[in-house]
Amino acid sequence: MNETAGVQLQQGAVRLALRPDLGGAVAGLWFDGLPVLRSCEPQALRDVHESGLFALVPYSNRIAQRQFGWAGRHYALAPNSDGPHNLHGTAWLAPWQVLDRAPARAVLQHTHPSDAAWPFAYHVEQAFELGEASLRITLAVTNIDARQTPMGLGWHPFFVRRPHSRVHLELQHRWDTDAGKLPVRQVAQTALDADVAVLDLDHCFDGWRGPARIRDEKLSLRLTSSLQRAVVYTPRERGFFCVEPVSHVNNALASDDAQARGIVALAAGETAHAWMQLDMART
Repeated sequence: MNETAGVQLQQGAVRLALRPDLGGAVAGLWFDGLPVLRSCEPQALRDVHESGLFALVPYSNRIAQRQFGWAGRHYALAPNSDGPHNLHGTAWLAPWQVLDRAPARAVLQHTHPSDAAWPFAYHVEQAFELGEASLRITLAVTNIDARQTPMGLGWHPFFVRRPHSRVHLELQHRWDTDAGKLPVRQVAQTALDADVAVLDLDHCFDGWRGPARIRDEKLSLRLTSSLQRAVVYTPRERGFFCVEPVSHVNNALASDDAQARGIVALAAGETAHAWMQLDMART
């Protein structure tokens, strides 16, 4: 397979382009010819940082100062970003392989050995399946290390930002952050319902209940997931915004109680699962 040509799937009004070699990322997602996520043809994608979506494995968001403790040991990670904190795990920066494919379905896989970027070995499979007006993605991550491993899961989609983009989520709490974008306190917030243009967020929310509804002048989207937290990122002056299904609070691994904040302890041979689904319609 020509890796830059990627993998393209089609079902009904939905078209999906993948780049297994660039972090198993989505290069583009279109509904009825309209971009849903930040999108380009697969051969035009040069960097996973410009993709439309990638998986967050084995953690989401930041690990403060690239350090954490687990099972009585201290770990310092090799840098994976220019800032002071490591970001988004390791799977998004590694090549994946195609395990299976059909016209409307593809399964990608990646095996991570224990190394300086992440000291625990794991194997991950990610399946993409199109419906007539939907995209469903599943993750299965298996601990192939001999030790118990900490595990976090999620996805980082980049939704197209249009003049009338609006988001609605039912929630329980928001994590306020310090100047370094690390969570410092949990405060009550039962919903987020606003135009993206007025938001300035890079926050994790707990207790996400039901779908996230994303709507603009062209598309109406419904995002659901098995995961019960969401990171909402709305950078100013950018052509995208993010609503990210995640399993744990930002910086959970470097906190005093990682498991209370959503990190899962996987025994050797154990597998963690997650799914997300995006249903699409014209406005």
